[in-house]
Amino acid sequence: MTPDINSPDYWHDSYLNGRIPWDLGFPTPTFARLAASGQYPPGQMIVPGAGRGYDARLFAQHGFDVLAVDFAPDAVAAMQSLNSTTHPVQILQADIFELPETMNGRFDYLLEYTCFCAIDPARRNEYAALAARLLKPGGLYIGLAFPIGRRPGGPPFVVQPDGVVELLAEHGFSLQHREFPPDSVPSRQKIEELLIMQR
Repeated sequence: MTPDINSPDYWHDSYLNGRIPWDLGFPTPTFARLAASGQYPPGQMIVPGAGRGYDARLFAQHGFDVLAVDFAPDAVAAMQSLNSTTHPVQILQADIFELPETMNGRFDYLLEYTCFCAIDPARRNEYAALAARLLKPGGLYIGLAFPIGRRPGGPPFVVQPDGVVELLAEHGFSLQHREFPPDSVPSRQKIEELLIMQR
């Protein structure tokens, strides 16, 4: 039977069985650089598919008001146990595609890493539409497109950064910056690209 990647059970089992190669175990170095740069004033941030919340906590420590969303119970439990009392992250166990309309236009930033590559590729347009509705006008999509390449199967499903830029442009986003981060972890050098797009 084909596993249902749209089900939280699939991802919960992945965490329980250690099948989580996307989990670095620490905040993403590229995001640590951006958070500390002062270029992005603290505001409301949503992190879809936040996993164990390393990046969500990173931005919270820099003064951002962060909502971390995941639907895998193990990931949510880990976020809750690791959450800081001084710079807490709001944690929501939910399917990102079922977030309420009350969240429309609420966020200044959407932080993306390993969520886009985890969803069914047939839902990528739905993801772009979600980003557009969650962000305020002028809000920023800050994402690492990963893993870049051409191979069948997944998850993670391969990503083409030009395709991500084009897809988000169809939903009203404009490209502000892109780079192959010099501070990607060694195993991800040149197979991830930073994309910053404005709604």
